[in-house]
Parts: sequence; C-alpha cells; structure tokens
Amino acid sequence: MKKMFVLIAALTLSTPLYAQPAVPAAAAASVMSDGVVRKIDTENNKITLKHGPITNLDMPGMTMVFRVVSPTLLNNVKAGDAVKFHVERVNGAMTIMDIQPVK
Repeated sequence: MKKMFVLIAALTLSTPLYAQPAVPAAAAASVMSDGVVRKIDTENNKITLKHGPITNLDMPGMTMVFRVVSPTLLNNVKAGDAVKFHVERVNGAMTIMDIQPVK
C-alpha cells in the first residue's frame, strides 16, 4: 500500500492541474515583434530598435542593439521605420532573423 501512495503522490506532484497548450516549434519561431528603427550600423551589421515585448524570448519592451543574421536585411529598413521583426538567441547574441517594414 505504501508503494502505491508514493506513486500516486509522485504523479500528482509532477502533473499540472491546468496543462498549458504546447506551442508548436514552427509557430514559436515565426513570432514577429513590433519595433521602430532608431539606428542602423551597416559596418557592424547591427540595428538599434525600440521594441515592444518579444514574446518568444519572454523579454519586455525596451530599446536595444541587435545583430542581424544577414547584412541584406538592413537594406529594407531605415531609421524611423515601424517594423515587424523576429529575433533569436544565436551563440548568446540577440540576432534578428527577419525584419520587415510595416506599411
């Protein structure tokens, strides 16, 4: 009887009462955040954005500098543009994977 109680207790503690629905990896990877371009540094492949929350990284809104995965991404935007962007942590650096001006 004692073994059964331990097993039930272990299952109860490890199983949440209200399970959160899983977000598919593809959907999480495509989450776009809102921002405004403050500065573009083409020499160093960096961009400064004032952004809202970045949900896929659980980050609040702020202004910060990001690397870009490809320098060609900087060709589509300029300072002052409202943008939608996707950022990931790549080797510890916050890196913009995609950025599009908002029309």
